[in-house]
Amino acid sequence: MASLNGRVLVVNAGSSTLKLSMLDGSDQALGSETIEAPGGRADEGALARFVRSHGPVSAVGHRVVHGGTTLTAPVRVDEAVVEQIRELTPLAPLHQPGALAGLEAVGRALPEVPAVACFDTAFHASVPAAAATYAVPLEWRQKWGLRRYGFHGLNHAYVSRTVGERLAGRAGPRPRVVTCHLGAGASLAAVAGGRCVDTTMGFTPLEGLVMATRSGTVDPGMVLWLAQQGGLSPAEISAGLERGGGLLGLAGTADMREVLEREAAGDERAALAMGVYLHRLRASVAAMACSLGGLDALAFTGGIGEHSAPVRQRVVDGLGFLGASIDPSANTAAGPLAEVSPPGAAVACFVVAAREDLEIARGVRQVLGL
Repeated sequence: MASLNGRVLVVNAGSSTLKLSMLDGSDQALGSETIEAPGGRADEGALARFVRSHGPVSAVGHRVVHGGTTLTAPVRVDEAVVEQIRELTPLAPLHQPGALAGLEAVGRALPEVPAVACFDTAFHASVPAAAATYAVPLEWRQKWGLRRYGFHGLNHAYVSRTVGERLAGRAGPRPRVVTCHLGAGASLAAVAGGRCVDTTMGFTPLEGLVMATRSGTVDPGMVLWLAQQGGLSPAEISAGLERGGGLLGLAGTADMREVLEREAAGDERAALAMGVYLHRLRASVAAMACSLGGLDALAFTGGIGEHSAPVRQRVVDGLGFLGASIDPSANTAAGPLAEVSPPGAAVACFVVAAREDLEIARGVRQVLGL
């Protein structure tokens, strides 16, 4: 095993890349790099060079999208865990193969270094049955594991804990936080005292908010109609909902910055896109607050959540009935970790930069005792 220096290599596997970051024993970033992994086959030479350039590593932490109902906490990787991850591929066919390829590539490059898998679904395992269960036939739920799993859990966990620390002494022992992960993919989580009680994504990442190219929640009867009356194939429906919907389907662009620019110039499609986006987002925040029985804080994260002051302003402006308010100057000047609500606001609003790497490293240290 490598020298126990506390360094953790964090691996985030995509469909054709491995994103690497190295954290020291104090979770300070030593370096990051994205290496090519076409077809899931990583450039192991580039991986080895990255590790050598940052010294020996104590452990590896892997982001895995789906843990199902059994992998609900970080776990040390062994053959049985790899097989469990592989068996969940049908639930995340676009993501699980990349994670498996990353596990295998890093395992070959660092065979003596312990590895821990951390799951995006795990944070939502605490969601109560009333919020996680679909009202579909029992045999369907039992045969296919149909339930609301939720995603983006690593970042929701990190952001809610960070906000909870900032609220110390200002809220009760179980602060009620809605975390808003707004990016190309988008979801909310309702978190009470660090425990997730509701979320907007469901069986797949398609449910919930309007996203860059994903539709978010639609009437399932409309999907049936498109197949039965519209003559569309499952592949065509999937492409429309996953890659042709969302902001792209509404405004003709998936880039929020461009949508805002076009709206300001009087473009009707962009104005409609923003109206739909904000309507769904505000309504979903209110639903999360209902699941919490109230609201102490609202946190924005992800590409849009962190960098779009106009979106934050307009979201909060529509949530005054919950006690939320925003300071325009603080909002415009917000950095990676900032409170953007006025002093004494009933609901504190924050901007928190996404740091899945820190959450993964935290899981690694808990499992291995580093």
